[in-house]
Amino acid sequence: MRSVFPTCGGIFDLAVKEDALQQLEQKMSAPDFWEDQVQAQKVIADSNALKLWTVPYREIKTTFEDVRSLLPEAEELGDGELVGELIRNLDDIEKKLNELEVRKMLSGELDIRDCYLEINAGAGGTESCDWASMLSRMYQRWATKKGWKVEIIDRLDGEVAGIKNITFRFTGPFAYGYSKSEKGVHRLVRISPFDANARRHTSFASVDVTPIVEDVQIDVRPEDLKVDTYRASGAGGQHVNKTDSAVRMTHIPSGIVVSCQSERSQIQNRETCMKMLRSKLYEKEHEEQKKKLSSMGGEKKEIAWGSQIRNYVFQPYTLVKDTRTKYEVGNVQAVMDGEIDDFITAYLKEFG
Repeated sequence: MRSVFPTCGGIFDLAVKEDALQQLEQKMSAPDFWEDQVQAQKVIADSNALKLWTVPYREIKTTFEDVRSLLPEAEELGDGELVGELIRNLDDIEKKLNELEVRKMLSGELDIRDCYLEINAGAGGTESCDWASMLSRMYQRWATKKGWKVEIIDRLDGEVAGIKNITFRFTGPFAYGYSKSEKGVHRLVRISPFDANARRHTSFASVDVTPIVEDVQIDVRPEDLKVDTYRASGAGGQHVNKTDSAVRMTHIPSGIVVSCQSERSQIQNRETCMKMLRSKLYEKEHEEQKKKLSSMGGEKKEIAWGSQIRNYVFQPYTLVKDTRTKYEVGNVQAVMDGEIDDFITAYLKEFG
């Protein structure tokens, strides 16, 4: 670590990024910077994107230099407590450098964006609705651990238990880049709590991930839309039971369907639906242009046997295995508690 760290800035092109950031900051300090609002916003966005690299690297470098200067003295004094703390700092440095290494794989145009993550229960009835609810909890915990803001945009509960579908908005650095590997069908094998005979059941749920592209102009013709309103369900007090505030929007040419019930007014839910629809249309166009539908998991697949990207086995043994990368772990409970970064890293290393 001591000999490697001073040179690892070159791996991440930090000198180039620092120079580019300095040039952008000079533009931002110009008296006429805000005369062109569109260009000003672009410069700020580019600056913030570069800071996602330069700021953590500076922090890591400062910590490393402190450890390098203090560790020999602590060892000479025999201060075991301080030595232990410094060694933990080195472990933390290594972890953060690994995170930057993973981030380096997120070089796609859309990877830095926030995203929508949608879960839909598949074949399996109540069991699949419960599985969708379990995945919902897993992704909420994962996103929270990453420090992202998590919002529920839409939710439809199952008839007996669990949820039929739910849509989250994840807001944080590289939310789409990290989340995109989760797109596909997820398969559960366990003894069903809903089966009086305690038999093993196989259930499925699909995950779809869409980058949020609010700053991109996508034209949607009113005649191409079918808009339905309905009463919102779930938490929200008396209001949700009295008005048809929830909105479902269908884009007829593409067949894309989006829905929202998170806002109190129908107008706000319509606006959110339009943002989601434009994001999905942009992603579809982007993937077609890049010809990466198959490798990105963008193709719609049946939510059933044989199409899964990951298997979660609770009984008769515990195992979570990704069918694309073959990466697997035995601690299924840790995975369900949101520990899925190793699966994502394996995916990014293989597919980028």
